[in-house]
Amino acid sequence: MSVDLSPLFSPIDIAGLSLPNRLVMAPMSRYFCPDGIPHADVAAYYRRRVEGGVGLILSEATYINHPSAECYRGVPRFHGAALEGWKTVIDAVHEAGGKMFPQLWHVGSFRQPGMAPEPAVPGLGPSENTNPAAEGDAATRAMTDGDIADVIAAYAQAAADAKRLGFDGVELHGAHGYLLDEFLWDRTNRRTDQWGGDHKGRTAFPVAVIAAVRAAVGPDFPVSLRWSQWKQQDYKVRLADTPDMLGQILRPLADAGLSILHCSTRRVWEPGFPDADPARTMSGWVKELTGLPTISVGGVGLAQAGIKSSGAASLDAVAAPLARGEFDLLAVGRALLADPNWPKLLRNGRAEDGKGFDKSQLETLI
Repeated sequence: MSVDLSPLFSPIDIAGLSLPNRLVMAPMSRYFCPDGIPHADVAAYYRRRVEGGVGLILSEATYINHPSAECYRGVPRFHGAALEGWKTVIDAVHEAGGKMFPQLWHVGSFRQPGMAPEPAVPGLGPSENTNPAAEGDAATRAMTDGDIADVIAAYAQAAADAKRLGFDGVELHGAHGYLLDEFLWDRTNRRTDQWGGDHKGRTAFPVAVIAAVRAAVGPDFPVSLRWSQWKQQDYKVRLADTPDMLGQILRPLADAGLSILHCSTRRVWEPGFPDADPARTMSGWVKELTGLPTISVGGVGLAQAGIKSSGAASLDAVAAPLARGEFDLLAVGRALLADPNWPKLLRNGRAEDGKGFDKSQLETLI
């Protein structure tokens, strides 16, 4: 390696967790659960990543118990019969010496009528017609106060179940244009009631979800929120144009009971607000603005694993923000999806430029 990344392999105590290193498996949907239940192959998949050297696992996104939460086939649920499967998963992860959070998810307006589990249920969002792809009878329906209360309760129940099953924390999916993020975004939240308004007013629903989750799991159980500037609908959109605006959005969320903020960026090393600071990354800004520890994710490991992407870069790009302490944990996605031993390759200096990377794993181990 041309730079010193050894701090990534130092133990860390964060949000009440003692982790052996700072590498996190990023949440990645795989659509390998046709019945919505994680079976033995899913447990083995996550266990392999622990054995490969990752310090913390964030599960693929999992549906909370609300009929409007689902849209993609093959995604595991986090309720009902699926909970027994998740117990098998967390037991396998713990047996291998790892720690894991489930990521809890409601897709919001991405859902359209005809989708499981109840075909007649439309997509729900903060405002009507928030999904430009859904028109006519498929148009998104604005959530009523009753809908909002039910979804908040579903998040809280999922978090309580995660703690009961033995998970080490939970993460809420609040990024990429899905439901929690839709409430934060002015393009999709056009409400004028208590759940809308200006950028601070639009935090009301995510704040209520976080507060309910915190009440359900108690004061010490780690709760992470994944958030993003970019959306699937628009990669260039920004939730906040300035650090001050971002602080006004994230501080109420942090104060509602978060332990960690997971900053989903396209590229970890890029500056969060170039006009304010040409070097500081988004995770660095978030740490300063909220005082919470951060997970940084975006583009790490792609070039080293031989995965072609316009967002790939040398691991040298991670060294500067790591040295400045701008993130506490570093999440890695596709490199870990392709080879569960990627952390070991990195530690042994064989990850650079794909050296030691077993490309045969790409299709067989996912």
